[in-house]
Amino acid sequence: MFCAYSFYFIILHLRYSNMKPKQFLKKSILTSLFAGFILIALGFSSISCKNEGFACTCDPEPTGPKVYENPKLADIQMYEVNLRAFSEDGNFQGVIDRLDSIKNLGMNVIWLMPIQPIGVEKRSFGLGSPYSISDYRGINPEFGNLTIFKKLITEAHNRGISVIIDWVANHTAWDHAWVKAQPDWYTQDANGNIVIPEGTNWTDVADLNYSNQEMRKAMITSMRYWGEEVGVDGFRCDAANMIPDDFWKQAIDSLKAHRSIINPYVLLAEGDRPQQLMAGFQMNYAWSAYTTVKNVMAGSPATQLVSAIMAEDGAIPAGCRKLRFTTNHDESAWEKTPIQLFGSQQAANAAFVAVTCASGNPLVYSSQEVGREALLPFFTKDPINWFANKATYKAYKQYLTIRDTSTVLKNGTVSQFSDANVVCVKRTYGNHQMLVAVNMRNKVSSFTTPPDWVNKTTTNIITETTIALPATINLEPYQYLILK
Repeated sequence: MFCAYSFYFIILHLRYSNMKPKQFLKKSILTSLFAGFILIALGFSSISCKNEGFACTCDPEPTGPKVYENPKLADIQMYEVNLRAFSEDGNFQGVIDRLDSIKNLGMNVIWLMPIQPIGVEKRSFGLGSPYSISDYRGINPEFGNLTIFKKLITEAHNRGISVIIDWVANHTAWDHAWVKAQPDWYTQDANGNIVIPEGTNWTDVADLNYSNQEMRKAMITSMRYWGEEVGVDGFRCDAANMIPDDFWKQAIDSLKAHRSIINPYVLLAEGDRPQQLMAGFQMNYAWSAYTTVKNVMAGSPATQLVSAIMAEDGAIPAGCRKLRFTTNHDESAWEKTPIQLFGSQQAANAAFVAVTCASGNPLVYSSQEVGREALLPFFTKDPINWFANKATYKAYKQYLTIRDTSTVLKNGTVSQFSDANVVCVKRTYGNHQMLVAVNMRNKVSSFTTPPDWVNKTTTNIITETTIALPATINLEPYQYLILK
């Protein structure tokens, strides 16, 4: 603008320099007013041209921070965090401090076990169950506050990691405000007493009544709060089999309708019914595959595992996935850890590769990647030793990185070539193929190479060596191969 006025006064001087002083002053004032009007008009035009699509030399509109987007469904590799065991202090900061390790492992979604305040009334042993929620919109002070939780989300997003939280919709703590304010929101016996969930021994929680429409609305509003106001990327919904499928559809429809950005939530149901996926969940649990891998490692034919996996996939809607695992917080707290279950770290590694190589999405439970042998509680604090079994971490990282970077392993169709002792699958995606073979036995086992791979030059991705495949391949105890 200053340059324009300077240019204008030069022209003015040349045009009117031969006039008398009074005439020059009069002409200068009139011309200046006119020129100022024109320059102001041009200024407004330069602003409006941004909205009209015209080319201009204006400063660009600020674009703001890039909106974080969740990974595509096929790309999800999920990591479950037991907050009480994850660090010495058992809090959100402890998770922030290990985000790089989680990222380096190849994981892109963190599932946090419940983060809300828990009940005191009728509390179970130790610190109480994190699944006994006393306030759906609060933060358990044991873990920190809302500010540090939002920082966790931001730091995770900076590393390309989504954060989902456990959602406990089946029941609340006995000192949840609803118990006194809205007793009709709970299941009651013939005498009008609120009861615990049927078929359980969960005495620290009160069962919610899903026949009550007002309770449903309040539950959905609380879920939306975490997505829209706090910024979580999705939910792992606890005990999904115990809740009517029509509620899940009602809730998920509302979540999607009020999503502030075009970015689907990560939605995982702790259940195994196809109806949950039809209601809007993207994933649910692969319980059949988990049961089968235990049976196979105990001596059942290895062919059963891939058959169970393919049967699970055949029963779910197109576009949905199964979450595949060899442990989670319940199994490692109350039953057996993978080391206890399968007998050794090598066996546990083989079982994990076998159950996740054919389809679905892998789940790693915190402590699994460092080969913790002892049970890992979540009603009490027992911090994980992150310096144990570095070789185990390296093996998990290697496999999960291979899967994370392979479209074939994530999306390829499955052909089975397993036998009694070896799980063998071929994944095909377009013109690309990969072969995964896992010895499920604590002995040397041989298997027959698929006919179209015999004598073909292949790359062993684990060792980064090139080999021509013989008709029969021998595998060391619990050894696995990933070939392309």
